[in-house]
Amino acid sequence: MGNELTHEGSAFINFRDYKFQDSRSHGFRWVDIKHLRLPAESVGDRELLAALIGHEQFRDDYAGGGVLPEGPRHGPYWLRLVTPDVYESISREKGVHILREWVDPLWDVPAELEADLQQEVFGRLAAADHIYYLSELGDEAIHDWGRVHDYFHEFVLIDRSAGQITLLVAADD
Repeated sequence: MGNELTHEGSAFINFRDYKFQDSRSHGFRWVDIKHLRLPAESVGDRELLAALIGHEQFRDDYAGGGVLPEGPRHGPYWLRLVTPDVYESISREKGVHILREWVDPLWDVPAELEADLQQEVFGRLAAADHIYYLSELGDEAIHDWGRVHDYFHEFVLIDRSAGQITLLVAADD
């Protein structure tokens, strides 16, 4: 691919920053969102997934180390085992269902958190042309300390009208 993806910005929603009415701890639940500009040339979804996997912003273990340009890990997985083929194309409805289950409908979600989730997560799901979900890769793909996450949900949102691909990770650790 001649033109590469360009990182445009990121957002981070940490549940710890919101006041919950119940006494449960929400300090280790968060959503990390990375926006990248699509290349000028028209390419297919598989090529976009490959370009995303090859981008330095993808080299994030999501465990406090941040992006490591030469890092061997992606979330709980060895980077070398993450390929476009491990992503499942899913519907908007399935994406919303997975995320709402994760947010947990039993919690009284603070209005400020719900507004931020609507803007940064659910609104982007609704606008995406295609949604890909990272399938469970199995034990052999988990890196040496990759089980730090209780939950790890990864979505790739392709929004061609906005010219963006968004990497969205929702996790607990």
